[in-house]
Amino acid sequence: MCGIIGYIGMDQAAPILLSGLEKLEYRGYDSAGIAVHNETGIQIVKATGRLKVLYNLTQGGASILGNAGIGHTRWGTHGESTDVNAHPHFNKDTSIAVVHNGIIENYIKLKKQLEAHGYKFLSQTDTEVIVQMLDYYYNGYPLETITKIMHFIEGSYALGIIFKNHPGEIYAVCKDSSLIVGQGSRGNFIASDVPAILKYTREICYLDNEDIVRLTDSGLTFYHNEEELKKAFVTVRMDLNAAEKGSYAHFMLKEMQEQPKAIADTMNPRLRDGSIVIKELGISDNKIRQIQKIYIVACGSAYHTGVTAKYIFEGLAQIPLEVDLASEFRYRNPILDRNTLVIVVSQSGETADSLAALRKAKANGGRVLGIVNVVESSIAREADNVMYTWAGPEIAVATTKAYSAQLIALYLLALKFSQVRGFLDAEKIACMVSNLQRLPEQISLLLSHKKDIQKIAHRYLKAEHIFFIGRGIDYGIALEGSLKLKEITYVHSEAYAAGELKHGTISLIENGRLVVAVLTQPFLYSKTISNIVEVKSRGAFVMAVTNVGNTEVEKVADYVIYIPETNLYFVNSLAVIPLQLFGYYLSIGKGLDVDKPRNLAKSVTVE
Repeated sequence: MCGIIGYIGMDQAAPILLSGLEKLEYRGYDSAGIAVHNETGIQIVKATGRLKVLYNLTQGGASILGNAGIGHTRWGTHGESTDVNAHPHFNKDTSIAVVHNGIIENYIKLKKQLEAHGYKFLSQTDTEVIVQMLDYYYNGYPLETITKIMHFIEGSYALGIIFKNHPGEIYAVCKDSSLIVGQGSRGNFIASDVPAILKYTREICYLDNEDIVRLTDSGLTFYHNEEELKKAFVTVRMDLNAAEKGSYAHFMLKEMQEQPKAIADTMNPRLRDGSIVIKELGISDNKIRQIQKIYIVACGSAYHTGVTAKYIFEGLAQIPLEVDLASEFRYRNPILDRNTLVIVVSQSGETADSLAALRKAKANGGRVLGIVNVVESSIAREADNVMYTWAGPEIAVATTKAYSAQLIALYLLALKFSQVRGFLDAEKIACMVSNLQRLPEQISLLLSHKKDIQKIAHRYLKAEHIFFIGRGIDYGIALEGSLKLKEITYVHSEAYAAGELKHGTISLIENGRLVVAVLTQPFLYSKTISNIVEVKSRGAFVMAVTNVGNTEVEKVADYVIYIPETNLYFVNSLAVIPLQLFGYYLSIGKGLDVDKPRNLAKSVTVE
């Protein structure tokens, strides 16, 4: 989950490394560091805290000279946030420096072996094992040395490496952790993500597992098992400004406001004259008819889109659907066959548990469809087929627009499957498509009323516990609203299927406790209203989110937020908006860093 950058070329490296790390700070912000190769050897500077500490320490990079270097911004897995634990890590005489994203699973065993040979460790990290192993096996030839240690290391890694005795070179390698290589007119790059180098080049390639690349100021050489190979480059067409905050106070606010465009961009290319066309699906209509079961496998917010999708697929397409947390799916034995479709949902396309689940599904005979936002990400490349959500770069750690785009992708799939399987005729499909096409405008309307949400959020700045309840699709909405709140406000929050309240949870309701009730399914109104009455009788304050026209809820709830009318299967796209806003305003009201909440990182590339 850490961010890696490397540069070698005609320009001073340190300012470029700091610029790249700024674009990668969403991946980790416990500490940061850079290592630059210059006439004195390898100069390393690292600091605990946000990147601005390192920036000030190096005068924006001006105090460190050299045309080749590597940088890192950390999300700690082993060891607390200290200068010693920060990357880059180095050997005893600072002749080798390494930056690392991933986890070395057998580092304790390797560390003991190295200590037996007299090596002493300074940090608590697993990464230091890598640099000490490089030192132990170094024979003057970096490629041979790197290949050697790869045979001993277990786990995931993306590495950037520089050697004092090879001043005109940077080496990089990856296994189960993404790394890109950039080719520019004034130098060459490695990075964890495209935005880090987009300012300097748009020509990139993706390293495959166990590929090694040697960078010089004039060229790139790729290897696999020490054999040279050719790699194809692609031109990235991402808008540079899309990854900038612009005039917004926070990336999260910007990305919430971008949701109408994100879902329109995901939806419109797949709509043709009132029908659904998903060319990238890669499954014939006959195969769709043969599918007997679907698994949706995901983590976090992406998992919550699956909870909603279960009701939609089973309701519209009559296909049994099981929703699995990727971290659980990968360690059990799911029953899959050629008539099973596994849908893996991930914003980054690099989520470690989801990627492992994808591999498990393929190994067990299932067909895998990836729904991802990042083009050419690992899940996109390894899935049998990929359906992109065109949400654009999402920088805030707490997802908003990527979540909304994932919902749209799943709506379209459910409609397509229902149409092919004969459960919806052309007239009904056209009506539902019309509802989809109105969503961007309706979301814009809800966003325009954000000040109303701000008022209620400020009322609960001192809340310590908040509960969300709902039934059916509303339960899926409640899950996401609760997660958004706890991610960015640090307020304890839980979501419950409303019917489960009486089975233990209601014991937690006290006088003044805020309960957020979601009621968007008309056939469940009366049931959820009964649950509101139950918590109200125990002293709860209830904020309800419901459809326009459901004025009955005003009789029991203390505060009601109305969402525009839409098809009951698509309400998540609207009901989640006020819940996102509520979490956002509660966070900034508490004076927290809404874009970079504590202990979290955007791209979860470790288990």
